[in-house]
Amino acid sequence: MTIEQVKRLVEERGIEFFLCSFVEMSGAPKAKVIPSTHLEDMAEAGAGFGGFAAGEIGQYPHDPEMASIPDFNSLTIVPWRDNIAWVAGDMSVEGKSWHYCPRTILRRQLAAAKAKGYVFNVGIEAEFMLLKQDESGAYAPWDKLDTLDKPCYDLRALHRNLDMMTTLIKYMQALGWEPYANDHEDGTCQFEANWTYSDALTTADRHTFFKWMVKTLAEERGLLATFMPKPFTNLTGNGAHFHMSLWDAENQTNLFLDAANENGLSQLAYWFTGGILKHADAVTAVTNPLVNSYKRLVRRAPRSGSSWAPVYVTYGANNRTQMIRIPAPGRIENRLGDGAANPYLAATVLLAAGLAGIENQIDPGVQNEDNLYEVSEAELQRRGINSLPATLSEATDALAQDEVIKNALGTTYADYYIQVKREEWRDYHLSVSRWETDKYLEVY
Repeated sequence: MTIEQVKRLVEERGIEFFLCSFVEMSGAPKAKVIPSTHLEDMAEAGAGFGGFAAGEIGQYPHDPEMASIPDFNSLTIVPWRDNIAWVAGDMSVEGKSWHYCPRTILRRQLAAAKAKGYVFNVGIEAEFMLLKQDESGAYAPWDKLDTLDKPCYDLRALHRNLDMMTTLIKYMQALGWEPYANDHEDGTCQFEANWTYSDALTTADRHTFFKWMVKTLAEERGLLATFMPKPFTNLTGNGAHFHMSLWDAENQTNLFLDAANENGLSQLAYWFTGGILKHADAVTAVTNPLVNSYKRLVRRAPRSGSSWAPVYVTYGANNRTQMIRIPAPGRIENRLGDGAANPYLAATVLLAAGLAGIENQIDPGVQNEDNLYEVSEAELQRRGINSLPATLSEATDALAQDEVIKNALGTTYADYYIQVKREEWRDYHLSVSRWETDKYLEVY
């Protein structure tokens, strides 16, 4: 969208303010409010930020100011305040592109794919929970009637949240996202929203806006919406499944589609799958970025619903116990990622791993048909099926050894990411949990 087109939109839609935004490592959006009277200034110079105060974006107190240069193709009129438009930006420092900017990192990887003749299309299943503070100040699922052992798709619980969910759907419709399926998910007070796929950059922008939109809607109702991977020990965690396909450079032909194949996948798609499986351990460090993420990737079933999270490095047809599922012809689903994943970084590493699979023609091996939660560890070892990393520490160590994924992130950023995650692991490891005091305090 050109600046002239933006000016016309400002006049036609009565836009008075812009939220000039960016994300740092966590994926949480940051922004400044810019009046539309300074649109041209924002377009040329961006909005300035002291990076050190904004989160993990590679800056220190003595560094020069960062600027978020708006990409007006991402312009999104805020549905609940239609005089305001949100716009995602790419960070620059002293006029140069900032290599610690997640959106810039994804742009670079998409350009590498485009040079090979590929467009990367992605759709994300977004899961979240609605919580409320109790009298003690602790958060818990807000709906005390939502108590079924298997609450997934429960109409009664959905109906009690219908006002929020239908409002959310209407907002997505107004934005042109084409939402097509939204439901009560597998955990207590857990919900999922789905909208039509787009190119990876557009989807990452929309996913970022979506999380903010959901949190805002929840706050208006006195609730907290969380995308935390595993908020409660006894409940299903929040995933963010990536549905992926490569298309030709004009984005007209799905290169993953082969109607003659039993799964509807082309050889290209199988090689792409093989690449993700080969680099799965390092990819996990980015798609599952928190200490808490690895409490979701377990075999043990929760009290509410079932565990749908992958535990092993496998692929299969329409089988939800696999890391990579083939839900329909022409696309694959990575079920690994969770609600904390930065969508720009996650899309970057998944694409890089897949492209490495194509370049090296990596065979994904025999697809799995079993319920892997029920296959014994001895049998899994006999078949040569590897487990995913069990902790953030393991995943980070794998990332440190994987040159393909490090190069996709940029080696400087990858080293920075590894440093941040190792510090996070150390902080966690040095903290004393309630579990430890309950188990050890009186015994020893």
